[in-house]
Amino acid sequence: MVGYIHSMESFGTVDGPGIRFVVFLQGCPMRCLYCHNPDTWKTGTGTEVTVDDILEKYDSVKAFLKNGGITVTGGEPLMQIGFVTELFAAAKKKGIHTCLDTSGVTYKECNEEFDKLMSVTDLVMLDIKHIDDDEHRKLTGHSNKNILEFAKYTEKKNVPLWIRHVVVPDITYNEMYLHRLGEFIGTLNNVKALDVLPYHDMGKVKYDAMNIEYPLRDTKPLDKEDAVKAKKIILEGMKNTKNKGH
Repeated sequence: MVGYIHSMESFGTVDGPGIRFVVFLQGCPMRCLYCHNPDTWKTGTGTEVTVDDILEKYDSVKAFLKNGGITVTGGEPLMQIGFVTELFAAAKKKGIHTCLDTSGVTYKECNEEFDKLMSVTDLVMLDIKHIDDDEHRKLTGHSNKNILEFAKYTEKKNVPLWIRHVVVPDITYNEMYLHRLGEFIGTLNNVKALDVLPYHDMGKVKYDAMNIEYPLRDTKPLDKEDAVKAKKIILEGMKNTKNKGH
């Protein structure tokens, strides 16, 4: 099977545990207002690779990948779910830790493809863009309902989950929404980490180069201190859920 990739990175340090080999797949259905990789949106483009191509590249640098493995991200890797499953199955046979970095947007309940993928996935890193469905649609162009269902699905499959959330001024930097997000995360028993990331505007350069209007051109980056405050609110929401005896 052939996959379409945007690029590969040999020494990823923010894409799961340890130092990792990161594969950026091409194609994404969402149009997040703060997306900093618009060059990964288009499907059926990029570089054609096989699973063997990726594993050969991995093997060439594996001596440097301490406590790591392979992370597949995007774009949205679930757009090429068959290829990711094939890659992860081959990686598992070689004893390589597998991590899926996804928004979960294509999840469908009772789907054999997802069951097969989860059987060879060691960790899911899930980006929850917004906890409110209406606001999520404004931010990404899609509902968050199947995304939250996907989070619950990973729990049923006993796959460890890392939650990522980008905090954007005037969009997600809102105490009510952050607390609600925490309350939802608190219902999940497989969450192993929570990354709360401050919004940045470094993607502007790509938009300019591609002659695309950057939607948040007037939005200032969030201070790291505000991201810390946001994380505290989310943690309070999680604690609130746990205290209710979920």
